[in-house]
Amino acid sequence: MSAPYGLEIVEDCTHCPWKSADFFCQLAAPAMRDFEEVKYTSSYPANAVLFVESQVPRGVYLLCKGRVKLTMTSPDGKAIILHIAEAGELIGLNSAITGAPYELSAETLEPCQVNFIKREALLRLVREHAEIAARVTQQISRDYQAACFQIRSLGLSRSALEKVGRFLLEAASKGKQTSQGIRTNVALTHEEISQIVGVSRETVTRTLSDLRQKMLITVKGPTITIRDKAALEALLAA
Repeated sequence: MSAPYGLEIVEDCTHCPWKSADFFCQLAAPAMRDFEEVKYTSSYPANAVLFVESQVPRGVYLLCKGRVKLTMTSPDGKAIILHIAEAGELIGLNSAITGAPYELSAETLEPCQVNFIKREALLRLVREHAEIAARVTQQISRDYQAACFQIRSLGLSRSALEKVGRFLLEAASKGKQTSQGIRTNVALTHEEISQIVGVSRETVTRTLSDLRQKMLITVKGPTITIRDKAALEALLAA
């Protein structure tokens, strides 16, 4: 089905060309059938808000295509990005399970396709399908690990260099090894990176420039290549 925002809406999960190895994308036929019956498929443009902090949860969002940033904001307006959700992830899961208000806000970074599942339907799927319950548990565990990484980066890193460097190493864990080094696509602005690592935008720009001058990284548009991972790790440990 044609859709705005440059996306082709895919409503049939069984034959979806974007299938991820994560969560609901690989369900067995009975669980997939019940999931298909309760999901609502929508597309969103970049910078669309799915939900905001303190909002009562109506349900959970399964991201099919695109990326969504999850942010927390202080009373004075300072924002921290806690996670960048990618295809295959459930967004707003903890609140959908507990019924507590959303702790975060969710905003699309690019055009996205999302499947929405009402809270009552999600709880029923968890009760009736052990496979779905296991995948929900895996997601909650992964969210906890991501939160621990964020706390370690914000609270235990000794310097801006360490914060930015560890962000690059984490991004490189999903990158591709090439003859020039580990290449990864970091499609985030310096402002967004600053909100992830907890330093100013100017500090992010300066730190990336310093790492380029040390010949540890190269930057071309959204693509960052770590030329010498071992040297970068040694620099951060010094």
